Amino acid sequence: MKKTFKALKFSAIFLFTFTGFVACDKEFAELDSAVLGKDNANFSTDLYQVPIVSYNKKLESVQVNNLSSYLLGVFNDPAYGLTSASIVTQVTPSTYDPDFGENATIKSVVLTIPYYSRINNYDDEGNAEYTIQDSLYGDYNGSVKPFKLSIYKNDYFLRDTDLDGTTAQKYYSYSDGGSDNLAYNGTSPINFDTQKSTLIFQDDNVIPSADAIVTVTDEGTDNEVTSRSVPAYVATLDNTFWENLILKKEGNIVLSNANEFKNYFRGLFFKAEAIDNDGNMVLLNMASTGANITITYSYDSTVTEGETIEATYTLYFTGNTLNTFVNNITNVTLENGDATNGDKSLYLKGAGNSMAIVNLFENDEAKKNFLDEFRVPEGNSYKKDDDGKFVLNRLINDAHLVIYEDDIMQTFADDGNGNDYSFFDRIYAYDVNNSSPTYDYAIDQTESTTTPFSSKVISLGQRISDEKGNYRYKIRLTEHLNRILLNDSTNTKIGLTLSTNVNYTTNAAIPNSDGAHVTNIPAASIITPKGTILHGSNDDDDDKRMKFKVFYTETNN
Repeated sequence: MKKTFKALKFSAIFLFTFTGFVACDKEFAELDSAVLGKDNANFSTDLYQVPIVSYNKKLESVQVNNLSSYLLGVFNDPAYGLTSASIVTQVTPSTYDPDFGENATIKSVVLTIPYYSRINNYDDEGNAEYTIQDSLYGDYNGSVKPFKLSIYKNDYFLRDTDLDGTTAQKYYSYSDGGSDNLAYNGTSPINFDTQKSTLIFQDDNVIPSADAIVTVTDEGTDNEVTSRSVPAYVATLDNTFWENLILKKEGNIVLSNANEFKNYFRGLFFKAEAIDNDGNMVLLNMASTGANITITYSYDSTVTEGETIEATYTLYFTGNTLNTFVNNITNVTLENGDATNGDKSLYLKGAGNSMAIVNLFENDEAKKNFLDEFRVPEGNSYKKDDDGKFVLNRLINDAHLVIYEDDIMQTFADDGNGNDYSFFDRIYAYDVNNSSPTYDYAIDQTESTTTPFSSKVISLGQRISDEKGNYRYKIRLTEHLNRILLNDSTNTKIGLTLSTNVNYTTNAAIPNSDGAHVTNIPAASIITPKGTILHGSNDDDDDKRMKFKVFYTETNN
């Protein structure tokens, strides 16, 4: 009589340990004889390949506000083309109803927005040396190209809530095929290029630096202090504009509360433009307390005649903030794919452009064949245990998607300057039906909060080269597939997006979602401008075609 497995009887430790043994790409059939000796083994391992369909989904519009970070600059993607990212943001005063004192005069106005950085080393004096490589895009050719930045006063009012007054307002990406910076509020497009007014600042040569920001106070005195802070974009703004905007409004209702201020000063528009059709792009930490506009001013002392006192008034970027994207994708054509037969190539492009969907079963017949192979039959259905779970005659040891990078990406792998264009790329796989991480992601203990590249490497494998020098990714779906087997889960669609931070699992909404049942995408795919091209399930090359491999164990009795 053939033995059956009740999968839930196996401890999580056993499953995790056993999977660790069989997670490599070698044939699992060798495992039983290697461990027990071929003549003594009472079980065997084998491979079952599930027929799948993978296809492209073009993202016409995605949510671009309430993100964790925001892109600024220009990125010339070698596989896709040019993307420009600009920022529209409200600012919030540190205090309301300020008293600036008598004869208040601005001494300086400094804008600071930190880059995402980490300590790379320490110099001989013990000072931290930083790198911003993780969040800087555009040094593919070995040198960072500049972009042009113009900061304008924004005259468009960014609502906190939707028209119903109860739902948080969402802003979405929008394109009319031109070069304007547009967004969509759910009912109509917004052109921020026509909503801008006063030019506040301009920098024709923005090149992010990893140098620490050094600040010296009371220079030349006995009280001189030198402080160092993380790398940031720092700009000195015009005093007159801010004196008229803030200091001269002391006592006015516009500085009395948040609502009045937001309507009075509707924020800033950071417009990025290419220089000679090139540039760089950087991820900004707008939510940091170090991201601010600091107004330093002096006023007359009320104690000592003729003496002035120095003070600061700070504005933070804690209001509504959104990205606008201008995509000039010229190297490929993005369109919705063939959901029935699958696509030859898959296009994953960041900044809210495109993703891929994998149906884990080619059709209903493929799913039934799989269930017939792994479940114990009973009558016209399958046998269940006392807990209502389906009883299995095969135990899944490991199930994963094998995804090869398209050959064209190999030409960008090394530019001759030591820069591997795709080195930090990760593929983020998620449950499309529930807009949530996969079960395998949830139980993956290989998490690094400081280095996302090294995080979740069991469930979302890093990009590696095989023995032939072809790059591939491996997405583990063992637990996800077990849920389908044991519980009849209908979560058979997996979304694939490009990500440079797999720890960031917050969703971004898609307006007017179509019949593909994709209502949300991982926001991490929006805050990277990069793209990759993959071999799909309908590729002619069997060696590189996307596959869903299931390694299993069954008894020999």
